[in-house]
Amino acid sequence: MTPLVAVAVLIAAITHASWNAVAHGIRDQLLAFTLVGTGGALCGALLLPFAPAPAGAAWPYLLASAVLHIVYQVLLMRSFTLGDFGQMYPIARGTAPLAVTVLAAVFAGELPDGWQLAGVAVASAGLVGLAVWGIRGSGSRPHWAAIGAATATGLAIAAYTVVDGLGVRASGSPLGYIGWLMILEGLVIPLYALTTRRGRFLSDIRPFAVRGVAGGVLSVFAYGLVLWAQTRAALAPIAALRESSILVGAAIGTVVMKERFGAPRIAAAGLMVAGIGLMLHAG
Repeated sequence: MTPLVAVAVLIAAITHASWNAVAHGIRDQLLAFTLVGTGGALCGALLLPFAPAPAGAAWPYLLASAVLHIVYQVLLMRSFTLGDFGQMYPIARGTAPLAVTVLAAVFAGELPDGWQLAGVAVASAGLVGLAVWGIRGSGSRPHWAAIGAATATGLAIAAYTVVDGLGVRASGSPLGYIGWLMILEGLVIPLYALTTRRGRFLSDIRPFAVRGVAGGVLSVFAYGLVLWAQTRAALAPIAALRESSILVGAAIGTVVMKERFGAPRIAAAGLMVAGIGLMLHAG
């Protein structure tokens, strides 16, 4: 992984945590992801005139990825409804590089070395700690429904990361790939909201429109950088470095949203980042 690729992925990590925080900050999650999807689809439409269409070999990946992204968004909506941003975001993002390491080995032939395997073990310990100790630090039992939703979100992230890594490499046009992906995935939730809210749709969405669409633009920028990076380096190290957003998300949850973080979550998040650092050693 070259320094330029590493910097691009780090910028993507910060941007990704930021748009997730924007979405979490809108109490009505259906409206939040309606606006994010709309912003993403608009950006995708603006990209298409300036980028060649993806090669035919990429379209099965594009369609599969669009489905996986919709599943991911539904699970993320559920996670944000049930739990704190400062906990749900790190669990979701921390699960992903662990699963990507396995999936990249199976489907992309990118076998992990000893450093990556050690990183998986350390990051897994931190992930379990963040899920269990973090909540217990507040004196209550773990919220297993929230933890399950966040973990399932991470598995969806891992699945679309591998699919998109293979798809963008087959596309011959990273910009064209991201443009079509944003359109395909970005319209489903807005259409569902428009159908279910009907006469209330515009009045419900108006107060959050600018903030939500801005979140969608940030999401396109963040994932576009990741897709470009996946054409330049192996999938697992990129997935690991991208999850440095765990610390950004934890900081946003504590500083901006005034969520209780505490020593247990700090220790668990530190373990996760240390594990991800070991996974990056191979990159």
